[in-house]
Amino acid sequence: MRLLLDTHVVIWWDRGEGLGERAISAIQEADQVYVSAVSAWEIAIKASLGRIETSRSIVDVVADSGFEELAVRLVHAEGVRELPMHHRDPFDRLLAAQATAESLTLVTRDRIFRRYGVKTLRA
Repeated sequence: MRLLLDTHVVIWWDRGEGLGERAISAIQEADQVYVSAVSAWEIAIKASLGRIETSRSIVDVVADSGFEELAVRLVHAEGVRELPMHHRDPFDRLLAAQATAESLTLVTRDRIFRRYGVKTLRA
């Protein structure tokens, strides 16, 4: 299985809290686990606005966890154009486009992704 972690999942993974046993097992047993540059961007913006706190950089979390970085490619950005406007969150819309383009299962608690047709695994 190839997984893409939603931003909150990366944070919870690093804190060792908030994730269900099924999600933890899936992450541990996955063939590949990706963290998008979109999540780094989201954390940076929300941290600068005082809306989120993290104890470590996402770069360290990804490296220490053995995850892989997923860069934002042109095909991902173009994929956003094809998505219906279910909501306006640019981070979620780009994650949905990435999951779709790369055939990844998105680990998340956010139900909005199902409306985009993204395969999800409940965090």
